[in-house]
Amino acid sequence: MAAEIVAKNLTNVLKSVHELAVIYSVDVRLVAVSKTFPIDSIIACYEKGQRHFGENYIDELESKDKELTSRGVNGINWHFIGRLQSNKLKKICEIPGLWCIETLDNKKHADLLQSIMANDRKPLKVFIQVNTSGEKNKGGVEPEGLDELVDHVEGKCPNLSLIGLMTIGSISESKNQETNSDFELLVKLRDGLKARLKRTFELSMGMSSDYKLAIKYGSTNVRVGSEIFGERTYPTKS
Repeated sequence: MAAEIVAKNLTNVLKSVHELAVIYSVDVRLVAVSKTFPIDSIIACYEKGQRHFGENYIDELESKDKELTSRGVNGINWHFIGRLQSNKLKKICEIPGLWCIETLDNKKHADLLQSIMANDRKPLKVFIQVNTSGEKNKGGVEPEGLDELVDHVEGKCPNLSLIGLMTIGSISESKNQETNSDFELLVKLRDGLKARLKRTFELSMGMSSDYKLAIKYGSTNVRVGSEIFGERTYPTKS
């Protein structure tokens, strides 16, 4: 997609996000999900002031970060939103512009991240991903295991800063324009944590098809890709 179209799409999405944020009295961060899209599309958004971008694959993220830096594009805040792998965690943490990891869902990875992050570094911001839909192919801690994981991160991982909860809802729920049971469950879980731990937590929920409804539910972090960059095309494997 041409850079000028990407820039126009971004402007339209930002307008929608701002209008809804005002209506529902919530501060919303737009994460432009740039996985599989070219550097020039990222730069088109960057030149319009966009700074938060989401990537799913560490090798692609590393390559893009290096190329953008070489082209004088600095200050991007990367959100890692892909499935975590133990042998890739160190590589993720070494990305200079890493802003947060949104997909932490177990104690093992929490402990590995804790050991990777040096004590003299700023704590790594993380969201805990919750499997709100019950789909076996989805990542995320089961809702009934959330409190235990939260307490582990809060009590045993001082090099991690837990800032919120994240979910990837079901496709069927994302098609509903009025209600969304995945969003409702994440809000309920967040409210429970807020009451128990006496502090606020962000909500990362909502993608291209349902970010508007997510904001209505109070999402503070929406992850929008195709509405900005166009439909993805994945290379065919030979």
